[in-house]
Amino acid sequence: MTKLKTGIIIGSTREGRFAEKPAAWIYELARQRDELDVELVDLRDYPMPFFDEAASPIYGSPGNEHAQRWGKKIASLDGFIFTVAEYNRGPTAVLKNALDYAYREWNNKPAAFVGYGGAGAARAMEQLRLHAIELQMAPIRTGVHILLPDYMAIHTGEKPLAAIEHLNQGAGAMLDQFVWWAKALKAARNETAAEPKAA
Repeated sequence: MTKLKTGIIIGSTREGRFAEKPAAWIYELARQRDELDVELVDLRDYPMPFFDEAASPIYGSPGNEHAQRWGKKIASLDGFIFTVAEYNRGPTAVLKNALDYAYREWNNKPAAFVGYGGAGAARAMEQLRLHAIELQMAPIRTGVHILLPDYMAIHTGEKPLAAIEHLNQGAGAMLDQFVWWAKALKAARNETAAEPKAA
């Protein structure tokens, strides 16, 4: 069986970010799945300016070199798990900007979310689900919400993420759904690609 190429997208670039901890944790859990070929995708490696292209990516590739690399990376993946910080009830600007720099590369692929903060990034994740639908992704119903008590315990070094069993259980349920959707959408994309083109 061909493995499903899955990107764990680190959704924050600021100095001192917490995002690396949940990214590393969900990476370790995801790579235990036989169906998945997992890699970390760090937005720091794609320093795209705020979107200022002449046209939407719906109509063509962006001119920015970093954005072109970003598009190729997204196109190479079968699904995405995003780490989500919440600022002012929404996702980070850098993550929304990264979503805006591609279009077809996102289409017909699953999106899952691991959020953290006071409300477990629930409000930011709801916004991202709307963005995902507009980009023709399939957002997974079950997300992982790292609420403030767990966040503080992890942040202060009191305990690692892997030691918090209810988060491990939540991640397992999310990954079950993610694998199902990734398989189904991969099969559908392959079937569509194999269909003869109209003359």
